[in-house]
Amino acid sequence: MKFIANTTASLAALAVLATPLPAQASATDDAEAVRKLDIMLMVTSLRCRKTADNFQADYQRFSSSHLATLNAASRTLQADLVKSGNTGKRALDKISVSMANAYGNGHPWLGCGELKRITQDLTKNAKPTQLATAAQDLLSARPRGQWAMAGGR
Repeated sequence: MKFIANTTASLAALAVLATPLPAQASATDDAEAVRKLDIMLMVTSLRCRKTADNFQADYQRFSSSHLATLNAASRTLQADLVKSGNTGKRALDKISVSMANAYGNGHPWLGCGELKRITQDLTKNAKPTQLATAAQDLLSARPRGQWAMAGGR
């Protein structure tokens, strides 16, 4: 039964990675989604570090393999904040802390094991343009799209 659940989660992860970005998403929306995904994975990897599903090393590989995309997302958000009259870096830091606090108690519908497999899949299989799409599904309050099968909490 565990093998079936693991396979289902991995297949769902791969299926969402093949989904193209929606045409109506703006660069700022995509940047925010990617930034939130990065923060969610960082916070939940810290939360899961003392479990059998510790995925801190997987998160580090994800962060390294998508560093250019993650940095571009931060720069886009910072530039957008400056345009709207904020101080850029400081406002981005404040937003980032708020994002991190949202996942302090864990992901709303994914456990450590699912997050570990998803992080591994995103590291190996996601193109930079697919991260925003994956983020939009993974950051929803309830399971949706291809990720719904992975969240059997």
